[in-house]
Amino acid sequence: MKFRINLFSIINGIALLMVVAATLYPFVHMLAVSLSSDSYVIQNTVSIWPKGFNLDMYKVVLEDSKIWAAYKNTIIYTFTGTLISLLITSTGAYALSRSDMALRKSLTMLIVVTMFFSGGMIPTFLVVRSLNLVDTVWGMVLPGAVSTWNLILMRTFFAGIPKELEESGRMDGLNDIGIFARIIVPLSKASFATIALFYAVSMWNNFLGPLLYLRSSELFPLQVLLRNMVLAGTSSSGDVTGIGGDNQIVEESLKYATIMVSTLPILAVYPFIQKYFVQGAMIGAVKG
Repeated sequence: MKFRINLFSIINGIALLMVVAATLYPFVHMLAVSLSSDSYVIQNTVSIWPKGFNLDMYKVVLEDSKIWAAYKNTIIYTFTGTLISLLITSTGAYALSRSDMALRKSLTMLIVVTMFFSGGMIPTFLVVRSLNLVDTVWGMVLPGAVSTWNLILMRTFFAGIPKELEESGRMDGLNDIGIFARIIVPLSKASFATIALFYAVSMWNNFLGPLLYLRSSELFPLQVLLRNMVLAGTSSSGDVTGIGGDNQIVEESLKYATIMVSTLPILAVYPFIQKYFVQGAMIGAVKG
């Protein structure tokens, strides 16, 4: 089997390698700094490889009780929000994919309009406050429960499922809910995995929502805690004077260690659902 290499392939490969390098370098640099000895970090000699390898900064981060509280809050928001978003998005997408649904095209158009025009931050906050959702878990998961893009993507996926399967299910006595639960959902694992990943990453990285809707520090997720640490340059516990007595904590190392601790869990999820993610995104993109 012969491979043809042309000028376009070479340029394209170089361009992609540059994009990969530009994307990975900040991540690798933060990891190297967080694992390096304080003296090398202060001298600014750490690039992409740790110098004076140590785990002191991770010890400080993981011993901070507020970090674990923020972790718990983030996991609750991500898990609950993803489940609610999947339920609402999938049922709405299935209804819009039905050709016999009344006003289907008009409703779809109204939903698409929200991708370009919205009420804005202040009206949204006023609605959330009027519903007594401020400073609650529900205030974190309900306002952004549905993404129009994800809804349209899932509707497109459902529209590609043969109608004969639904007709056979109806002949067996299934109603609309039964068809959706027993036929559509099992056939749409790739789509569900894709949309779940989109929602989970969005909820995990949610920063503006907590700033707007949360008042109690006990409810802060990781992103808000990380922001406070970066602005203050200190650990949330206030213990930034030393590790084990004489070794001074370097603020940059502490910040990077906290970023790594807050980022790695969501990155670790991707390899397990990668095949579903690629399959779902491609099918939703090419079927109309």
